Amino acid sequence: MFKVLVSDPISDLGIQQLVDADDVVVEKKTGLSEAELIEIIPQYDALLVRSQTKVTKSIMQAASNLKVIGRAGVGVDNIDLEAATQSGIIVINAPDGNTITTCEHAFAMMMALARHIPQAYAKTINGTWDRKFLGVELRNKKLGVLGMGRIGSEVAKRAKAFGMDVLGYDPFLTEERAEKMGVQVATVDYIVRNADFITVHTPLTPETKHMIARPQFEVMKKGMRIINCARGGIVDEKAMLEAIDEGIVAGAAFDVFEQEPPQPDHPFLHNPKVIVTPHLGASTVEAQENVAIDVSEQVLHILRDEPFKNAVNMPPVAASVMNKLQPYFGLGEKIGSVAAQINNETVQAIQIDYAGDLSEVDTQPLTRYILKGVLSRHFGSDVNIVNSTLLAKSRDVRVVVSQAPAQKGFTNVITVTIKTANGQDRQIAGTLLEGYRERIVQIDKFPVDIAPEGHLIVVSHTDKPGIIGNVGTLLGKNDVNIASMQVGRQVVGGEAIMVLTVDKAVPDDVLAEMIKLPELKTAQEIVLS
Repeated sequence: MFKVLVSDPISDLGIQQLVDADDVVVEKKTGLSEAELIEIIPQYDALLVRSQTKVTKSIMQAASNLKVIGRAGVGVDNIDLEAATQSGIIVINAPDGNTITTCEHAFAMMMALARHIPQAYAKTINGTWDRKFLGVELRNKKLGVLGMGRIGSEVAKRAKAFGMDVLGYDPFLTEERAEKMGVQVATVDYIVRNADFITVHTPLTPETKHMIARPQFEVMKKGMRIINCARGGIVDEKAMLEAIDEGIVAGAAFDVFEQEPPQPDHPFLHNPKVIVTPHLGASTVEAQENVAIDVSEQVLHILRDEPFKNAVNMPPVAASVMNKLQPYFGLGEKIGSVAAQINNETVQAIQIDYAGDLSEVDTQPLTRYILKGVLSRHFGSDVNIVNSTLLAKSRDVRVVVSQAPAQKGFTNVITVTIKTANGQDRQIAGTLLEGYRERIVQIDKFPVDIAPEGHLIVVSHTDKPGIIGNVGTLLGKNDVNIASMQVGRQVVGGEAIMVLTVDKAVPDDVLAEMIKLPELKTAQEIVLS
């Protein structure tokens, strides 16, 4: 018999399949301290938690029989994943359980916004019969969906049923997938200029923070409406209030805030054109039951040694393999990050080529670091080495890995190629010199020798005299100090790249001015920690 401990409140319906199983005994003991859990955990084969129980390294070290920890939800911040991996304990979650719930909340907010339902309700119950609330239909309106992951895609599907024209933006949305959903692929700028409604469903990253701000509001259609049930901070709250006052935005519906809970004097709470809810996106009976059902099913599979899914920690790796790969983890993540930052097109596939001694070992752990580097640009802290492969798969991004003994003049070389929808592939290669010095040795077709750290500027240009001087003069005039500079070219007078290491971030207006210099084509800033 397998023993399962449920240490947080989880719905009885959600764990019913475990209770009904002939080979499982379920015990519910909530509110346990760490010491109490350490004392009893050795007798259990599985542990089910939500967010209250903190599953620490000490608990796992005491868990001599524990095979699996199930998190009835998405986030696993309360579980020490590294300790679980070291102890050979599988950690699983339920990533799809609240997709529909959050989608429906966003759609409910959009309908309430279109028809002024909260405002009309408030007046009616207070004794005022006011029929002057003039709404708009959703039919034939353009809905811009920023973020076409699981939730955004479900919103798009429902919008089509309401007769809306859907414009979708996502760095991983291909024309093929969009066509299947009946969605028009669009840029953020196109959506901002043309949508009647905008709903955001992206993670909060440096790239998405204030992705809807003053410059975007200034070019919007007058009378548009905006919904945010994703993360506070994607929409600039101050700029949106100004746009409402100026008549650009007819109304907004927010389930999330930049600071939660908001202060009592937050302007959203007192503006009649703003609808707010207290982060209820995943708060339904069905969602809480669904995540418990999903995770219970996978726990049962693991206990019975059957195929399972939704594992979020890495399988154990032999010490000899880990010792060989570990020096490359930092380099791999940086190569992935640089490849993502120089690419501005829709990602279809990520190709990773290992050459040299790395071709002789299982590189799966290293691949996870590289994917984390690539995906972090768009997913931020939502991606880690545990879920990077799953996130790539969830966005229909193919990951192709090859290994070859060829060394390109180095002991080991890692090459990452971003395959794009329009064929404008981007490629970065890197190595460790003398076994420890990280170097980028190729950008696209150009050989270079760059330490991947700090702030870099990658400039594509024509190989002609005076260009380096013009770039240096511009940066000096704007108080940006150049620490190092590399030029890569294949033929004299042909295409070339210049890579500069600078001491601080380069303002956007300086980059814009740089691109206008004669014979320059592009200028991109790369930021590495």
